[in-house]
Amino acid sequence: MSASSKEYNGNKSKQPTVLIVDDEPQIIDFLQMGFVYEGFQVLVATSGPEALRMATQHQPDIIILDIMLPGCDGLEVTRQLRRSHDIPIIMLTARDEVDDRVAGLDCGADDYLTKPFAFRELMARTRAVLRRHGNNVADILSFQDITLDRGTHTVTLRGEPIELTPREFSLLELFLMHPRQVLSRDTILSRVWGYDYVGDDNIVEVYVRHLREKLHDNPPRLLQTVRGIGYTLRG
Repeated sequence: MSASSKEYNGNKSKQPTVLIVDDEPQIIDFLQMGFVYEGFQVLVATSGPEALRMATQHQPDIIILDIMLPGCDGLEVTRQLRRSHDIPIIMLTARDEVDDRVAGLDCGADDYLTKPFAFRELMARTRAVLRRHGNNVADILSFQDITLDRGTHTVTLRGEPIELTPREFSLLELFLMHPRQVLSRDTILSRVWGYDYVGDDNIVEVYVRHLREKLHDNPPRLLQTVRGIGYTLRG
């Protein structure tokens, strides 16, 4: 199966893979944390030659590639990869010159983003590039009879659509990205409501109850309570 035809399904425990290529530790940590949260398996390379080796060896679903690299720069990495690979590439650079963007796209990059950037924008571009390559791994999340499509913002249960509020959708998305993992209330609050949320911690319990009702999960079989810690999606 080629990288462009992989599918992600929570029941099969498959994850899309991203190769992050950068030589700045802070950028690597920032991107790694974001992509892991989004359900990706993350590989890291810190030089041009290492990027070429890892891309060939692991065939990731997408490469996030900085232009300025030791060994050989991102433009040369892209040129070499394009001789034998069709792996999607998003280039990152601190330079915002038109000529730099044109050079990156001309040598085979699929998209281009200038530092600094918001991770949400990079993730949106990642999903768009993957869709253009016929790969929906970043959009479709599923577990047993539940399927969530982030591209169309729809959820189905045993093939039938169910209506969720935006917050309920985000909560279910979080559980589907981390099946069988125990998520603490603090983790859920920070991921779904934001790190600056100020309010009643019971809001998590309220929304979990609403979600269980809409998933016909009473008594709880899928969204299970882990006493004193939080919740987990199991089956």
